[in-house]
This record gives sequence, C-alpha cells and structure tokens, in this order.
Amino acid sequence: MGTVTPYLCAKETAAALDFYATAFGAVETSRWTDPSTGSIGHAEFTVEGARVMIADEWPDGGVYAPDPGRTSVSLVLEVDDVDGFFSRAIAAGATVDRPVTDSPHGRGGWLYDPFGHRWHITAPDDTVTKDDLQRAVGDEYEIS
Repeated sequence: MGTVTPYLCAKETAAALDFYATAFGAVETSRWTDPSTGSIGHAEFTVEGARVMIADEWPDGGVYAPDPGRTSVSLVLEVDDVDGFFSRAIAAGATVDRPVTDSPHGRGGWLYDPFGHRWHITAPDDTVTKDDLQRAVGDEYEIS
C-alpha cells in the first residue's frame, strides 16, 4: 500500500512551523530557506508519525495558501488523545470547525489552523464494522 504525503502552502511558513510544533507537537526535519529573501522554499515535519511538507507561497509556480475558511482539502490526523490534542491546538491559535464528539466510527473534531488548513483530529474505533455503521446512519446513507 502506498502513502500520500500532504504538501501544504502558507503565507508565513516559519510561523506555521512554530504553530505546528506548539499545537501538534510536530518535529521539524528539514528547512530550505532562500538566503536573499528569507522565503522558505521547502520544509518538512512529522506529527504523530505522519510526514508533512510545507512551503511559502510561490505565485510564479501557481502555489498559493488557502483562503481562511475556504479549502478544498482536509487533513485527517489519527491521534491517541483527541481531546488533549484538540485542546492544545485551540490554545495555540487554531479555531474550532466542529467540536470533538463521539460518532459511530470513533471520536474526533475538526479545526482550522491559523494558516487556513482544515484538520480532522480523530481516534477511530477500529472495531466498528460496516454493519455497525449502517445501523448507526439508518437510511440516510447506503454504506458499501
């Protein structure tokens, strides 16, 4: 099975890296800084075992940060302690999109980081079957 590594863009990547370290416990593993502009052309960090890449905007290449509250992509991050992780992120400056709740497939909540990226912080319940989910949603969805 392959993996997908998200490559984010931020208007202020240095500040984003600081946020992810504080809010998510991220560990920065690489940073490429343009010495003439201070722009970060590429950086990498890990959080909860997941690798994430990030860079400053690059208009010449058509790469832009998301508009706050308007993004077509959400990042799903599985953690052991959803409530603690979520609270730490909110205290560091993230905003709640959907509060942490229990659902048929586990516990989780949605937030926006200060750089416009939407994250689903979740602890899925791996014991839940498709039949369990179908019973939970009833006729609202057909789960295959």
